[in-house]
Amino acid sequence: MDLRELDRRTLLVLDKIVAAAKPEDLSRPTPCVGWTLGDLLRHQVSENHAFATAAREGEAPDWDAGDLGDDAVAAYRASVDDFLKAFADDAVLERQLTINHFGTFPGTIAAHMHLVDTVAHGWDLARTLGLPYEPDAEAVHAALQLAERIPDEGREKNGSFAHSVETGPDTSELDRFLALLGRDPGWTVS
Repeated sequence: MDLRELDRRTLLVLDKIVAAAKPEDLSRPTPCVGWTLGDLLRHQVSENHAFATAAREGEAPDWDAGDLGDDAVAAYRASVDDFLKAFADDAVLERQLTINHFGTFPGTIAAHMHLVDTVAHGWDLARTLGLPYEPDAEAVHAALQLAERIPDEGREKNGSFAHSVETGPDTSELDRFLALLGRDPGWTVS
């Protein structure tokens, strides 16, 4: 399965979750330590646009330029449209793309990295809003495969993920994925 299709399916799930957010929800805490829902949405807008810019130009000068403006939902949707349009060209999968402080990778790896971000932050968004999260099982499996290759050491340097947390032997793929990225699968809004 094309990773871009898995990402598109996951983004469709996120679209429904983001659409449920109201302006007063933007100050809610999220599983991302120190981030509110507004911070998380701004991060997603930033990442979507930056991945799109990298797909078109090989790199993006700013990975933190997201702006929610007066309508966070509209800003999020515009960023998703930008990402999907930029990655629609099959040639992008063969290009070398510089992804933030991680390095330069073939477009297929960049698409995989975006999928990891989408699956993880979809869960963050759903938990923050108290909504169910039912991402595509193939997307979760593909995201888990990359998460299993991310070394636990050095994470504090780039700040992208927390250290992994332990899970039980009968843990679902989604919960294993979340734990590998340092999230507590049992997290709820306090």
